[in-house]
Amino acid sequence: MEEQKRVVPTKLAHFVLRSNHFEATKQWYLTVLQARIQFANDFLAFLTYDDEHHRLALANMPNLPDNGGSTAGLDHVAFTYASLGDLVYTYKRLKAAGILPVWCVNHGLTTSMYYKDPDGNRVEMQVDNFPTVEELNAWFHSGEFKKNPIGTNYDPDRLVEKFEGGTPVEELIQPGAI
Repeated sequence: MEEQKRVVPTKLAHFVLRSNHFEATKQWYLTVLQARIQFANDFLAFLTYDDEHHRLALANMPNLPDNGGSTAGLDHVAFTYASLGDLVYTYKRLKAAGILPVWCVNHGLTTSMYYKDPDGNRVEMQVDNFPTVEELNAWFHSGEFKKNPIGTNYDPDRLVEKFEGGTPVEELIQPGAI
């Protein structure tokens, strides 16, 4: 018998959303992700923000009922930023565009801001709180995560104030610090 080996995907390529608010949702993702359109017509839009041919596709389905968040399915999609400064900058940019998070939480492993797109899908913008995977895994298995697997809510404007005031990032990413 042939030895079984572990073969895993090399990356998460894209996700596809059915939208009943197609134009508004397309504009929202273009703004939030600072994406560009690879292809679009009246039914489909393919968007990307990096060198992938598309990270998100939208399908225009105007007759679908609104997503009230009370059905089984995808809860949210998450995007990781390179630094807390990038997350703060993105929050300020989106706030200036009238796009506000619906929930800000320090999960311990990440500092996160959740937004809702025009169709009601949740999008998490996050930054990792540990510099290495080894440190994250050690924390994850230390029992600390088990004590509070959801995290600690925080005020994003207070985060901006402390970040811009020079509070060290290492302090700001501690649960309950803001």
